Amino acid sequence: MARFRDITLRQLRALAAVDSCGTLTSAARKLNLTQPAVTLQIKGLQDLIGLPLIQRTSDGMILTAAGREVLAMHGRMESALADCRTTVDMLAGSSGGRVTIAAVSTAKYFVPFAIAGFLKRFPGIDVSLQIGNREEVRDALRGYELDIAIMGRPPADVDVEIRLIGEHPHTIVAPATHRLARKRRLKPSAIADEVFITREQGSGTRMLMEQFFSANRLQPKVGMEMSSNETIKQAVIANLGIAFISKHTVASELADGRLVTLDIAGLPVIRNWHVARRHDKILLPPAQAMLDFLGREGARFLP
Repeated sequence: MARFRDITLRQLRALAAVDSCGTLTSAARKLNLTQPAVTLQIKGLQDLIGLPLIQRTSDGMILTAAGREVLAMHGRMESALADCRTTVDMLAGSSGGRVTIAAVSTAKYFVPFAIAGFLKRFPGIDVSLQIGNREEVRDALRGYELDIAIMGRPPADVDVEIRLIGEHPHTIVAPATHRLARKRRLKPSAIADEVFITREQGSGTRMLMEQFFSANRLQPKVGMEMSSNETIKQAVIANLGIAFISKHTVASELADGRLVTLDIAGLPVIRNWHVARRHDKILLPPAQAMLDFLGREGARFLP
């Protein structure tokens, strides 16, 4: 029978290292231990659980179903330890606390300004910001180390609390000299032969673009895929193609005339910005204050 009370944090960290590294040798190097020491930790943990936790494959070591359950427990424990450390620091007066935020890359055009507004009111709080694509932020939200995420649609497989920030329009932009730049009330078929500069597969913008074209029975011609909105903007300005993109990312280029929006029926496509957190993640006061601030005042930082 499993003796969970005897499980140690060292054993759990050894399992997590094997999962992330794939081999005992690499896990030992990551933990600054010898390989026999890691092997001993894993064996002791398996003995306590009463089930195999890892299995060897041609691609390295992977976790069994039981191993994944134990790894999830490790994530919750590490998160609880971090929360406890933050609370103790606050009680000791040595810190204002810490907030960990993940945001999709498109949100980087307003999130830093929102953080700056928050820190004006709470200057003692340390904010950590991670930027990634939609899938990376969704994965982060599935764990317990992250406090809050700023994104469009939160993952359906995680029970989350969400707050609406504001509208997020998407449009098609082109260089100011484009043949359609001054035309009005265009049908979507007017851009059927255009070359598109697009975001990578897995990004929310790419998915929204594909939905727009599918609804209008069009197949976009993809010239280049890029993981950076900044690079996409420069490529469009250089006349390499046009782009379906968040209007928030091109606000300055539209204002100074380097880019124009094409007046196409059905655009802009409006989605919403949300701030989300795992429902079972206990937020400490600094993170709760950030969540409340973004839900209450986040819209005023949108471009």
